[in-house]
Amino acid sequence: MVNARDADWNQNARVSYILEDSSLNGVSISSYVSVSADSGVIHAVRSFDYEQIKDFQFCVKAQDGGSPPLSSNVSVKILIQDQNDNAPQVLYPVQTGGSLVAEMVPRSADVGYLVTKVVAVDVDSGQNAWLSYKLQKITDRALFEVGLQNGEIRTIRQVTDKDAVKQRLAVIVEDNGQPSRSATVIVNVAVADSFPEVLSEFTDFTHDKEYNDNLTFYLVLALAVVSFLFITCLVVIISVKIYRWRQSRILYHSNLPVIPYYPPRYSDTLGTGTLQHVYNYEVCRTTDSRKSDCKFGRAGSQNVLIMDPSSTGTMQRIQSEKSILDEPDSPLEVRNH
Repeated sequence: MVNARDADWNQNARVSYILEDSSLNGVSISSYVSVSADSGVIHAVRSFDYEQIKDFQFCVKAQDGGSPPLSSNVSVKILIQDQNDNAPQVLYPVQTGGSLVAEMVPRSADVGYLVTKVVAVDVDSGQNAWLSYKLQKITDRALFEVGLQNGEIRTIRQVTDKDAVKQRLAVIVEDNGQPSRSATVIVNVAVADSFPEVLSEFTDFTHDKEYNDNLTFYLVLALAVVSFLFITCLVVIISVKIYRWRQSRILYHSNLPVIPYYPPRYSDTLGTGTLQHVYNYEVCRTTDSRKSDCKFGRAGSQNVLIMDPSSTGTMQRIQSEKSILDEPDSPLEVRNH
């Protein structure tokens, strides 16, 4: 904030503040800060990064309201305070995506043998850049340790033949900022005296890892497919059930007449039904229910079919006493008007 006073009176004592035009790294200073014309309060227009700009300065002019106006200039210097906005970066060992790097430790290594050193940096400043090293996960915690300040990994006991060839250490690097930021590095250690032994062991290790990853992927894929098929079958079954239920409800609540179906050339062998012999029928109905025609294509007896106008398509028969064998084959036509 810039504050200025004028000993004059009224309008001549009214002070306004103006930011003088200048540049910072080729960019106008007004892109970084602004000054309130009435109060002289300085506001930041953008955020600042200590790693890019540590400090800068600019000029503010205080001008009164007299005629002609009088003014004074003041230089303002801004100091950027560092924030813990950067995590540590591991320089060694280099983490590669495809290949596996391992540090060799002979089985004759004594206590305090230097295996490797984890190197990391933090681009922050002050205590935000102070780094500490800790072991997060380790295959054999009684075999290795890491220096808290220097990141050196050493043996803490004598290496024996019982120690596994493949040793895996996860080292976490933390800074001293608030809140602290960290990075993790994986260190592979091979406890062996010959390179072929190391190569065979870590090749199997890599293949096992790839096999486990592939197995997990296929298991998840199979589970997804089975779940999809189960849900699909369940939806189909429910849909069919609902469809059949709706069809049954529609037929139950409908007022449509039930029309019986008689197969062609019907014959009642027992003689207890409507027709005792075989007949061919041709029935013609008109819109007027009182007029209808009924024809016999071939009749074997003197039977008369009467269409009852008051009924809904029911045929009544009058059987004569004369046997069917006494009559010649001739068409019979019955008309009812």
